[in-house]
Amino acid sequence: MKSRARLSPPQHIAIIMDGNGRWARIRGLPRSFGHRQGVKALRRVVETCGEIGVKFLTVFTFSTENWQRPQKEIDNLMKLLARAVDEQRADLMKNNVRVRVIGRLHQVPAPVRNKLAELISDTKENTGLTLTLAINYGGRAEIVDACQQALRLQEKKALNPPELTEEKFASLLYDPELPDVDLLIRTGGEHRISNYLLWQLSYAELYFTGTLWPDFGRNHLLNAIADFAKRQRRFGRVIEE
Repeated sequence: MKSRARLSPPQHIAIIMDGNGRWARIRGLPRSFGHRQGVKALRRVVETCGEIGVKFLTVFTFSTENWQRPQKEIDNLMKLLARAVDEQRADLMKNNVRVRVIGRLHQVPAPVRNKLAELISDTKENTGLTLTLAINYGGRAEIVDACQQALRLQEKKALNPPELTEEKFASLLYDPELPDVDLLIRTGGEHRISNYLLWQLSYAELYFTGTLWPDFGRNHLLNAIADFAKRQRRFGRVIEE
């Protein structure tokens, strides 16, 4: 039997990091404490992905729907994001991680947006894991924004609609370099994709776990990858036994 440690990892893992608030509530702590522990969990996962050779890791950091949360929690999340950028920069550089961001960033507070831009610039030459943060992101919004860009190109005579292929449409998404997702992991026990990477998830394998995100670590990630390795990915083809 193939050793778990020797499994070939997926090229692109996407994660819905769910359960920070419940983790804190179980312990009688403020939700903000759960979010801080969530940052530590992400650091563990990033390090593990780099060690085992995952090329792309995309994490759902803040959704377009999250603006409906209480303003105090939103403010705390934005402050935490800005602080995490500063605190994690050295480790990201040491581990050769390239950081990218997708989403409607123009709606994110300027101080956070500026810190993210600095981090993207600082890490752009790194050649290891590409860590993509989905911030103010929604899968439907991304597709709508790509359609709007296609219409603008059509107006400029730079795009002929009959020639619009899936490949050309994908080039209009937030990050055309981001490949399709191989494995989606959702923590926290929910079994839905919550408007996340709708285009890129077309043929992804889905893995759901009841583990709350702050508790998620190296072994949980390796278990998910081991489960992925058992899947037979047909992509619409018939595979003879």
